[in-house]
Amino acid sequence: MTQTAGTPFRMMMQSLAPGEGGLVIDLPEDWLQGRTAYGGLTGALCVAAAARLNPDLPPLRSAHFALAGPASGRLIVTAEVVRRGKSAVVIAASVTGEAGPAARALLTYGGVRESRVMRTGEAPPVLPPPEDCTAFFAADRAPGFARHFDVRLAGGARPMTPEAEPRIAVWIRHGDGETPSGTPALVALADAVPSAALVLFPEFAPFSTMTWSLDFATDAPASASGWWLLDSRIDAAAGGYAAQDMSLWNDAGQLVARARQMVAVFI
Repeated sequence: MTQTAGTPFRMMMQSLAPGEGGLVIDLPEDWLQGRTAYGGLTGALCVAAAARLNPDLPPLRSAHFALAGPASGRLIVTAEVVRRGKSAVVIAASVTGEAGPAARALLTYGGVRESRVMRTGEAPPVLPPPEDCTAFFAADRAPGFARHFDVRLAGGARPMTPEAEPRIAVWIRHGDGETPSGTPALVALADAVPSAALVLFPEFAPFSTMTWSLDFATDAPASASGWWLLDSRIDAAAGGYAAQDMSLWNDAGQLVARARQMVAVFI
């Protein structure tokens, strides 16, 4: 991996400090996507705050994020236990920026239990390895946060190719060679690729993720090489909104998470 310019992900997580009713962080400009924090980072901050403020949580099983407004400047991140049961914990987390409420999250954690129900997750599509794939982001068109990730197009199509199937499949990893493992780091990269709806755009136009949900298929996500395969597809698009389905595998072909997004498109 190559070191990235700006503020590495690990340094941001370390800079989360107690204050103002939760944890506080001054958002670096190199993690912006337009006028707001990159969505995957917003989700990662919620997950990191939940773990910091509530030690000894079981593995994260499901996360639901509503991205309500711009997250910029000084961010306050809170995480409150909604309910703690014998094996499950539900936490409500929030991010508030200088412009007001930015995100709300509902995080569900669950301990490992003995079960006779077992099914292996679907296998990944057959695609070329990362070393045989070209960079996804063009150097002169990449959003600011993209410098923190190594993203390579493995399948599907690039944005603004409306004759193609609305699908984008990429290999992705953190650009920072010292990025820690763990769920916040995984959440941070799981939204780094723009919506597959952009494939249908005849020219560039604004878009914005409204809601994002992640359901984890394993209690200990890991990738030996740091590479993850992310495949996203548009189910339907109409009326200025697009529904997206996403799958994430590790470098061993193990299904790690399934995700859904509702995206607002302004074209």
